[in-house]
Amino acid sequence: MTTTRLTPAAAALLTLPPFLWAANAVVGRLAVPLISPITLNFFRWVLALGILLPLGAWVLRPQSGLWAHWRRFALLGLLGVGAYNALQYLALQTSSPLNVTLVASSMPLWMLSIGRLFFHAPVQRQQVLGALLSIAGVVLVLARGDWGQLARLRLVPGDLYMLAATVCWAWYSWLLSRPNEPGAIRADWAAFLLAQITFGLMWSGAMTAAEWSVGAGHVQWGWALAAILAFVAVGPAVIAYRCWGLGVQRAGPAAAGFFSNLTPVFAAVMSTLVLGEAPAWYHGVAFALIVAGIVVSSRR
Repeated sequence: MTTTRLTPAAAALLTLPPFLWAANAVVGRLAVPLISPITLNFFRWVLALGILLPLGAWVLRPQSGLWAHWRRFALLGLLGVGAYNALQYLALQTSSPLNVTLVASSMPLWMLSIGRLFFHAPVQRQQVLGALLSIAGVVLVLARGDWGQLARLRLVPGDLYMLAATVCWAWYSWLLSRPNEPGAIRADWAAFLLAQITFGLMWSGAMTAAEWSVGAGHVQWGWALAAILAFVAVGPAVIAYRCWGLGVQRAGPAAAGFFSNLTPVFAAVMSTLVLGEAPAWYHGVAFALIVAGIVVSSRR
């Protein structure tokens, strides 16, 4: 079994994806009037597929070993390519980028829970305390600073979509840390991601067809949409997934989960600069709780 530990290199790898995912949330919000969320996710991964084909097309050959492990890649594609991003873009229809990324900060709790229940991973006391502090920040955002709202269970639909997306991503990250595919595929990052996208597009294509069949699909073509698609395909998709996969392998999914809490910090700055959505007082308190969770969980 490979030893995992948080090194400066692993920390750098795990810091870039939250920055790109925060930008993805802001750009996804800008895309709301231009394209429907499931269709946006589908086009994003079609472009990513085109980027990766020249680099890892060999993985699609019959003898590559991919098809012998198609169930694993179908699940990775569903969780990481199909469900997670589609749910996030759905969340941005009714929630702000800041709220969406703060809800996603419940990641450490789901990482620890899924790891313990399904992967028999040990849970340390400081990890639980750190996760609870992070969750307290998330609950504060869900309550919009009014604890009475929790009793009335009045949640924005986007918050619930993002909770579901976060669970999908936690499961995906644990699967990444437990490889059973051929070593040649794992060693070639482009082939490994291409294999996931190949199956993920099948899921995403089916979801897009369902979106259009119920009359919810729309596309307003133009340079603005082209720029959005180019960014979400290159940055939050190809680059962020590459860095996250390497970071999870080096530091482990439990440690990586806490780095996802950097996303709302980046999102707050970007939302203020790009969208003019200034944080409320409870966002600041939530940030403090999330940072405290990172500090506590990282203590030996």
